[in-house]
Amino acid sequence: MLIQIHLLQNYSPANLNRDDTGSPKDAMFGGVRRGRISSQCLKRSMRKSAAFTEEFAHDNLLAVRTKQLPQLLEKALQDLGADPVTIQMIVARAAEIGRESTKRKNEEATTDEAEEEAIEAKAVAEGATKQLIFLGMDEVRTLAEKLLALYRQYGDSKKWAEAKIADITKALGPSVPRSVDVAMFGRMTTSEAFEDMQAAVQVAHALSTNALTEEFDYYTAVDDLSGESGAGMIGDIEYNCSTYYKYINVHWEQLVKNLGGDIAVARRAVLALVQAAATAQPTGKQNSFAAHCLPDVILVEVRERNLPVNYANAFIKPARQGYEQTVMDDSVAKLADYLTRVGRAYGLTADKRAMVAIQDYTLPGAEVRASLEDLLTWLEQQLPEG
Repeated sequence: MLIQIHLLQNYSPANLNRDDTGSPKDAMFGGVRRGRISSQCLKRSMRKSAAFTEEFAHDNLLAVRTKQLPQLLEKALQDLGADPVTIQMIVARAAEIGRESTKRKNEEATTDEAEEEAIEAKAVAEGATKQLIFLGMDEVRTLAEKLLALYRQYGDSKKWAEAKIADITKALGPSVPRSVDVAMFGRMTTSEAFEDMQAAVQVAHALSTNALTEEFDYYTAVDDLSGESGAGMIGDIEYNCSTYYKYINVHWEQLVKNLGGDIAVARRAVLALVQAAATAQPTGKQNSFAAHCLPDVILVEVRERNLPVNYANAFIKPARQGYEQTVMDDSVAKLADYLTRVGRAYGLTADKRAMVAIQDYTLPGAEVRASLEDLLTWLEQQLPEG
C-alpha cells in the first residue's frame, strides 16, 4: 500500500533554506527558475517537529544523528557498572567505528588520503566518530553491552587496543534500531556495527509553482549609545515569496518491516508524518521573517498499488496571478487539471483521496474534509489494523 501526501503552501517573504552563499535555494524547472526547499531540510523539520516529539519521545522511539557515539557509550557503560579502566579502553575504540577500511596497509597514500587520515586522527583524538550516525536511542545500551562482553572476551587490554576495528565491529554484529524516524527516512553507514535500513518514506524537494523572483532586504542597525544618527552596520538578506508544491510518499509494507512488524506504531507514524508535513516549518531565517505559513491545500491519496506519482509536472508552465485569481488559485486549478489527465491516462481515478483546503477548493475524486483533524481521522480508517 502507498500513502501519498501533496501540499500547496504559500510563503510570505522568507529565506527558509539557504545555499553556501546564503541565498535561498532554487532550481531550473520547466525552463524557468523556481524557489526550492531541499528534501533534507523538509525531513529535518518534520523529525524535529512537535508532531513527532510529542507522539514518540516518551516511548524512546526517536533517533539522533550524531558523531558523539563515544560519549553516549561512556554513559551507558557507567550505567552498566563497568569499571573506569574498562570504560576508557572501550570508549577509545568506539571513536573508530565507521572507519573500517578496505585499503591495504602498505598501499602508498595519495595527498588527499593523507589529509583525510589526518582529519580522522584528529576526530579520534577529540572522541568523535568519522561520520554522523543516525542512531536509535535504544541501540546505545545494546551496543554498550556487546562491546563490554567483547572486551572481556579479549581478556587483555593490549590485545584489545591492537585489534583491528573491522574485526571488532564484525564480531559485534549489526545493530537494528527501533526508531520511527530511522524506519521512515532510512540510514546508511560504513560500519558493520549498524544495519543499513531502506527508507520507507520519500520526500521530494519542494518547488515553487510560480516563476522565482529574488529580492533583497537592505537593512541597517543604529548604535543605541553612541548618539550618532548614522548606521552602525549595514547588511542585506536575499529572500523571495513563493507558492510551493510539496510531495511525500510512504510505502506501508516497508515501514511496517522497518519497525519490526509493529503495525500499531506504523499507524501512529503515518498520522504523525501527515501532521508534521502540514505544520512543521524550516527554521532558516525565521527570526528575521517569521514565515510561519500553513498549507492552503493538503491532499492525501491511498492506493494498494505501489505506483508513486509526483504531480510537480502540473506546474511546468508556472502558475500566475490574474485580475481576480491568485497564484494559489491558479496552482490549484493546474493541479486539478493534471490530476484529471494523469488519472485518465494511467487509470488512477479509483484512488482513495481526501483533502483539506483553506478556500473553497476541490480536486477530482477527493473527499473534502473540514479540518486537518478530520483528514487524519479519514486516513486512520484507511490504514491496516493487523
